[in-house]
Amino acid sequence: MKKIWIAVSAFIGIVGLNVACAADERMHHEDHHHDMSMMDTRTSLGVSPEMKQHQLSNMRQHVEAITSIVGLMSESKFEEASKIAHSKLGQTPEMQAMCSMFNNEKYKTLGLAFHKSGDDLGAALQTKDVKASLNALNKTMQYCVECHAAYRQ
Repeated sequence: MKKIWIAVSAFIGIVGLNVACAADERMHHEDHHHDMSMMDTRTSLGVSPEMKQHQLSNMRQHVEAITSIVGLMSESKFEEASKIAHSKLGQTPEMQAMCSMFNNEKYKTLGLAFHKSGDDLGAALQTKDVKASLNALNKTMQYCVECHAAYRQ
């Protein structure tokens, strides 16, 4: 009987220790998350969770488009790369409408400039001039960096 009590006590002690460690870890994570958000001085766009997910999805598609463009450039497939630049990065009616939904005028202006640069990239790619295409790609990506440095969801 004494062995059973020792085993039960040890089990309860182990479970209690695990619960305490998990709670401590959760508090540490929450504190770290709070500290990180306090250090993030970028302007919040204050969008709904649904809009945030939609916007993040769009940005992932932009990164995928840039990756495809670089790959196609490496294969000298400038026409295909140009089509992607115009359709995925350019100022399509959908992207113009998306940018117009935001209340922050500076963000809206930056977004529209990014999409215009996507069309400029598409035009540069059509020339098949590698240097001009890389310069245009660099400009497009600078808008990405500028926006991500200034804004957060």
